[in-house]
Amino acid sequence: MHLVNSTTEWFKRIIASTFSLLLLFCAIAQDNSPYSRYGVGDLVPGQNIINRGMGSVSAGFGQGLNLNLTNPAALGNIYTTTFELGGELDIRSIKSTTTPDKFKSNNAVISYLQIGFPITSKKMMKRGDIWGVSFGLKPISKVNYKVQVNKRIPGVDSTFTLYEGKGGLSQVNFSTGFKKTGKGALKNEISIGFSTGYTFGTKDFSTKISFLNDSVSYYRSNNEVLSRYGGAFLHTGVQYLLHLYPNSKNGFIRFGAYANFEQKLNAYQSTINETFGYDGNGTPIPIDSVYRTTDVKGQVQLPGTYGAGAMYQTKNGQWLLGADFEFTNWSIFRNYNNEESLQNNWVIRAGAEYSPVKENPTKLRYWNSVKYRAGFFYGPDYVKLGDNRNLYAITAGASFPLTSSRILGRGEFVVLNTAIEAGGRGNKQSLGVRENFVRINFGISMNARWFQKRIYD
Repeated sequence: MHLVNSTTEWFKRIIASTFSLLLLFCAIAQDNSPYSRYGVGDLVPGQNIINRGMGSVSAGFGQGLNLNLTNPAALGNIYTTTFELGGELDIRSIKSTTTPDKFKSNNAVISYLQIGFPITSKKMMKRGDIWGVSFGLKPISKVNYKVQVNKRIPGVDSTFTLYEGKGGLSQVNFSTGFKKTGKGALKNEISIGFSTGYTFGTKDFSTKISFLNDSVSYYRSNNEVLSRYGGAFLHTGVQYLLHLYPNSKNGFIRFGAYANFEQKLNAYQSTINETFGYDGNGTPIPIDSVYRTTDVKGQVQLPGTYGAGAMYQTKNGQWLLGADFEFTNWSIFRNYNNEESLQNNWVIRAGAEYSPVKENPTKLRYWNSVKYRAGFFYGPDYVKLGDNRNLYAITAGASFPLTSSRILGRGEFVVLNTAIEAGGRGNKQSLGVRENFVRINFGISMNARWFQKRIYD
């Protein structure tokens, strides 16, 4: 007998180390994407690390030990309390298509923090029905750029212009999903789910202009706009499981669809036009305000996103094959009734997962319990700057069990999920800049018994 589970203590050290690494990455991060100037900024992938490894396929994904962050209907499959934590390291290179200039940046963020658990009654369990809920927090977009432009204005003087932006959107969410199991030999299942919560964030843009002259001293100018956003959202989803093999629980296709409805955010915008200088440390110091407004009320209209897909699981459970299609009507985006350089976009996703272990194995070796994934996604970028540029990536990933066989036998699971996405935005013919990126994703999934206090082991 042990008063403390040593595996639990070991795992706590892993969590502490993970947070320490994330804090270190965030402290040295230098993200810089000119594309984040438009719309709501660079969109942060919203899928679970598991899904990102297989091309971000999510519409038909539904497993009892993992949370689907895209389709809330999948909560109808959850049968144990599940904790999910994900993070990513974004390694990006930016290259001008008109000059030899290059720039590299690294940025680390928390991708999501989500907890889900079943609230199924005994009567529901007897009928094969499941009801689950979850709540959590995740980023939606990020704004972070710093661009320097030097040029000469004919008949005036040489100028130095610095464009800067920072901010982004996040969501706190509460979701629920219910699954109804059909009658008959095949017992097909239908699930429906809803997600609601609050979207919030900021956006800070500034343009600083300095005239360069050896004999004449000019005041520097700063034009800055700071916005704050907030508003409720509503998402919904549905899944339908169709068994393909009579008297089998593993051979099936799960169809899925989801809708993230259009959303209006309340906004408060402050503007300042001023002259400024720099102190000895290079910090801007205001000199005189030319124009200023504070907390001007308005609205930001966000588009709706609609997706559908299917996922096929083989009879022995070793293969998962899936594909999704998603559409977002970015043309309706408005910021204080102002349009931006955006366009409607779509994306195709496809991926697969392979598990070497067969159903009910007599012997279980570690590497046979690792799950391997691969996939891709492709579609036009939602930012439109004079040409049609695409956003694309190939993906790969794996899940590594961290649970000992002794704990595994009690039905407890702790898994390290990893994924890597390598892709880009634009091509050699694109106007302005072309981005290449590598996103290294990692996450932890653990189930209910890690949250239960145990006196004896």
